[in-house]
Amino acid sequence: MEKKRIYLSSPTMHGDEQRYVQEAFDTNWVAPLGPNVNAFEKEIAEYTHCGYAAALDSGTAAIHLSLKLLGAGQGDVVFVSDLTFSASCNPIRYENATPVFIDAEPDTWNMSPEALKRAFEKYPHPKAVLCVHLYGTPAKLDEIMAICEEHHVPLIEDAAESLGSTYKGRHTGTFGTYGIYSFNGNKIITTSGGGMFVSAREEAAKKVTFLATQARDPARHYQHSQIGYNYRMSNITAGIGRGQLMHLEEHKAKKKAIYEQYREAFADIPELTMNPLNPDGDANCWLSCMTIAEECKVTPDMIMDALAEENIETRPIWKPMHLQPVFAEYDFIPYNEDGSSVGEDIFDRGLCLPSDIKNTPEDMGLIIGIVRRFFR
Repeated sequence: MEKKRIYLSSPTMHGDEQRYVQEAFDTNWVAPLGPNVNAFEKEIAEYTHCGYAAALDSGTAAIHLSLKLLGAGQGDVVFVSDLTFSASCNPIRYENATPVFIDAEPDTWNMSPEALKRAFEKYPHPKAVLCVHLYGTPAKLDEIMAICEEHHVPLIEDAAESLGSTYKGRHTGTFGTYGIYSFNGNKIITTSGGGMFVSAREEAAKKVTFLATQARDPARHYQHSQIGYNYRMSNITAGIGRGQLMHLEEHKAKKKAIYEQYREAFADIPELTMNPLNPDGDANCWLSCMTIAEECKVTPDMIMDALAEENIETRPIWKPMHLQPVFAEYDFIPYNEDGSSVGEDIFDRGLCLPSDIKNTPEDMGLIIGIVRRFFR
């Protein structure tokens, strides 16, 4: 008999999604615009207090259009978090700009303010800083914002993994000039695929909507004065998002409970450390991660293999961008003065644990038991 599959982070549907999707079918709004899209934008704006939102087909598209709005292009440098998924960085190259990767810091695993300061010493005039809130944990926003403001450089917040997370009571994604969220299938809420651009400036959200709908000029005929993109979210997927958003706080509470259960279960194992949370923030704990002490004989691969044998899904920590072959030619600013990388160390010693909110007590007991047996 095949063992039950335990997922890393799979979609959780509630039924409210189907109601909005059915409305779209009943009214024949099966298109990349419509009432669900408009309402989802409004509801995200109200939930996050961001000001204005534009629904797109991915978080990557939202990053791309954020860079477009800032005029990033050939010869421009963009500082970007090194410990992240490649989708944070690929749009920089879409515009032929140059990424410079900023190392993580140990306290939150996010962009290091110290490394960011050194980056400005080497590259005084970057076009933007693109900071990721890794695994749902807010970055050190006060320090990063202060550095950006000192140098008059805009901040883009990649909050793809941190919808629902707050820093000092304010939602991630709303601190920078622009922010982005993702609704990919494994995120804390999903539209199956999709993203959101947010900004305090209405004209920015309108410009993104314009660019995302092929940049069609307001003329009776089809006229285009600039290059546009087919990035708009569909009315169907927006309906899923509206239903999901109703349960975001519920999802967040369950994700946090999973993190706490792991933390308590491994508290007596000195070789294991859970991913750190920012004490100035309230993380959504999208993925619970852990690192293994460097001197330990147990490796992340050993644990992931043992869990895989029981049909349990895990994931390595993101491989830092400066180690990726596609980005090998670009500069990297380390956290440590000796040139060693915090992000690389986390990658070498870490793994993402199953964080699916549908995990039963029996599922969690099985996962925890398998991990603990390595440290008897």
